[in-house]
Amino acid sequence: MYTINKELVKKLCSTYSPSGNENRVREIIEAEVKGYVDEVYTDALGNLIAHKKGNGKKLMLAGHMDHIGLMVTFIDEKGFLRFTNIGGISPSISLSQRVIFENGTIGVIGSEKLDSLKDLNLDKLFIDIGASSKEEAEKMVSIGDTCVYYAECLIDDKKVFSPALDDRIGCFIMIEALKLMKESNNDLYFVFTTQEELGLRGAKTAAYGVNPDFGIAFDVTATGDTPKGIKMSVKLGEGPTVKVKDNSVICHPKVKNFMIEQAKKNDIPYQLEVLEFGGTDSGAIHLTRSGVPSGVMSIPTRYIHSTNEMCAISDIENAVKLTVKLIENEIE
Repeated sequence: MYTINKELVKKLCSTYSPSGNENRVREIIEAEVKGYVDEVYTDALGNLIAHKKGNGKKLMLAGHMDHIGLMVTFIDEKGFLRFTNIGGISPSISLSQRVIFENGTIGVIGSEKLDSLKDLNLDKLFIDIGASSKEEAEKMVSIGDTCVYYAECLIDDKKVFSPALDDRIGCFIMIEALKLMKESNNDLYFVFTTQEELGLRGAKTAAYGVNPDFGIAFDVTATGDTPKGIKMSVKLGEGPTVKVKDNSVICHPKVKNFMIEQAKKNDIPYQLEVLEFGGTDSGAIHLTRSGVPSGVMSIPTRYIHSTNEMCAISDIENAVKLTVKLIENEIE
């Protein structure tokens, strides 16, 4: 019986690695997987590729290492920082959040005086690092430096609350499935991608290099189970999802049906997912070269792109179990 490795989840989710600067989390993932594959390498765009050789079809699994962040664009005379977004940043979620830079500098996001919350946008926000002048601030940060939301990863017996579950939880599932798998005839490529939050960039170049026969991405997805939330047939705690469609891909029937078949055959709960916005690495993988039949497994997640993204432990554990079956068996 598989039980989630809570310490590894915390380690992955707590590691500073925003889009374009995934070095720290890549080192952690490489240390976790290198004893279980035949080769591990990093490509030109920073994707970590772990190859477990097989004689069958080439299957690429992809989960993105990066997470959203904020980049400094201007430092005013009083030492306050203006910023732009790295990925999908919400002004309302960002206000009053703590942030941390790569060098350990911490700050809080404040706002100009507003007559109405309707006027709240990123242009009205600033980062306060406690500096009293531009010169003092420039000793701590520079133009182009990136920070991320700073919050603790909390796990109990039923759920995880953390920033960066999007998509460290996808990386976690791939790592754990690799460790648990037994025999497989598939030629397996576990690809931990970069810059997904900026437009699926790492997956695009990695898939071109790997040139797989099939692709499966691992990511989070929204839920429709909160009060007066979006209309969506995905709930926390009812299993990982087999994606049907999002804005980046209509999943290939061969891959989608294979995932459903393995879930049913092994009595693993699953949900069907139609997401009316967003996308995953499969959006880039399926358009590579002359085309790659691709699918997606998602983890139902509330409050995506916040400091308290929320997943159910049971969904994560069932995702690992299903992934093991996907990589041990062949797509016909």
